Amino acid sequence: MCRRGWVARLGAGGLTAGCRPWTPTRCEPLVIFVCATTGQGDPPDNMKNFWRFIFRKNLPPTSLCQMDFAVLGLGDSSYAKFNFVAKKLHRRLLQLGGSALLPACLGDDQHELGPDAAIDPWLHALWEKVLGLYPVPPDLGVIPPGVPLPSKFTLRFLPEAPKMCSEEQHVAGADPPGPPSEQQPFLAPMVTNQRVTSPSHFQDVRLIEFDITGSGLSFAAGDVVLIRPQNQASHVQQFCRVLGLDPDQYFTLLPREPGVPCPTQLPQPCSVRHLVSHYLDVASVPRRSFFELLACLSPHELEREKLLQFSAPQGQEELYSYCNRPRRTVLEVLCDFPHTAGAVPADYLLDLIPPIRPRAFSIASSLLAHPSRLQILVAVVHYQTRLKEPRRGLCSSWLASLDPGRGPVQVPLWVRPGSLTFPETPDTPVIMVGPGTGVAPFRAAVQERVARGQTGNFLFFGCRWRDQDFYWESEWLELERKGCLTLFTAFSREQERKVYVQHRLRELGPLVWELLDRRGAYFYLAGNAKGMPADVSEALTSVFQEEGGLSGPDAANYLARLQRMMRFQSETWA
Repeated sequence: MCRRGWVARLGAGGLTAGCRPWTPTRCEPLVIFVCATTGQGDPPDNMKNFWRFIFRKNLPPTSLCQMDFAVLGLGDSSYAKFNFVAKKLHRRLLQLGGSALLPACLGDDQHELGPDAAIDPWLHALWEKVLGLYPVPPDLGVIPPGVPLPSKFTLRFLPEAPKMCSEEQHVAGADPPGPPSEQQPFLAPMVTNQRVTSPSHFQDVRLIEFDITGSGLSFAAGDVVLIRPQNQASHVQQFCRVLGLDPDQYFTLLPREPGVPCPTQLPQPCSVRHLVSHYLDVASVPRRSFFELLACLSPHELEREKLLQFSAPQGQEELYSYCNRPRRTVLEVLCDFPHTAGAVPADYLLDLIPPIRPRAFSIASSLLAHPSRLQILVAVVHYQTRLKEPRRGLCSSWLASLDPGRGPVQVPLWVRPGSLTFPETPDTPVIMVGPGTGVAPFRAAVQERVARGQTGNFLFFGCRWRDQDFYWESEWLELERKGCLTLFTAFSREQERKVYVQHRLRELGPLVWELLDRRGAYFYLAGNAKGMPADVSEALTSVFQEEGGLSGPDAANYLARLQRMMRFQSETWA
């Protein structure tokens, strides 16, 4: 709860900006900061106001001298700037006189046990410190284990369905006051949904185009579009059956505490079907907190015992084997614990199951080349684990299932700035490295730059086979024929030794060095974060040594300087 200052609602995205600004004369005695890192080591959107405030140069070094604090970072070590925001915030709070109860905790999504591997021992030490400094008042008791907190909302079921369809009204809504947003997305008609990999290729990749006429949407190269998907109808039916819910029953949502807003994505009143289809992420892999709450709600002794085992710190290896490794979903877990699932009070649904998160896709087209259109390149996620049912990406599978040829299809979407920004000067070259679907933002950039007469466009593209997954081949070759683009390709499976984009960078070292060091080029990288970014960075430092005559440390410093100057930018995903 926020009583004053910047002690705000805490969550994975960091501090929200909903509280009035902290001032040195009103300092909280104890603050726990929870923050994530996005993009190129940037704070999340809901933390940016706080970030600008806390780094004001006129804050005196004794601003926080009466405050104890601790920082919990949520990050992913596959990214170069792992937990950068948490580390920087910790240092800044110390600069302002704050007293750190503990070193910053750096949760890592890449750990096989997830962020909890670091968070568990850190939380144990934190509570020891906090309770020693701030004992619980004698008149307050500690909530015993196994007793759930009250639900955040209550669901008041209606005896009959409303006469007007509240869901259709909610989706259509009135004319939004500004550009489309998460609270008021634009229902974009899908124009085409075309597979662009050959039928024999192992992966289904789609080029999807939307009509954004009259939307008020505008975007530039490097921006992203956000789409909130829906659950499969079969999963909705199965969920309602396991929990004993009537999908056609309507309810109104009431917060238990004043001032708590209802989710903007849900209409009032709302049907159970709409709640499960559009809001509850029943296809996600549940976190440990899901098992903790489910154990509290379970009336079945054997199931409760197993749920408690999964939620205990010593049960994390078993939980990982049961849930995370095979990517078992919320719905599948509920089916495995039917007595517990059937007894879950409806009031706890929004506490138990997280909301469906919007998925971000790099925009693959420019408004200058395709007015009133927005295109994305989508790799449909589909893979097998030891579970019988294949694992499917919720958003990519949902998008792939939509067929505008069979009738009108509308997808709610909105746009936000991405992490890639391109130079506006006409003679500044750009080097773009985009293997696979990582090439999507560079198609938008090339289209935009060509339309503006900007020259010096160098693209490194890599895929497996020229005739199976060479996205936009004819478009690239036509631009190259016109002198608007210089294209370098790496088809990894067409020779005995695999060739990737990093190999092409090394081969073309003299050109890369010439562009970066003498012509002030910008370097861009997009694609899978697993190993490619590190390989590309290593290839670049090798080029700096061989062509620039730099030592190993100097080459690393050169690359770091390019990053600081925003002349090296990357957009990668796990």
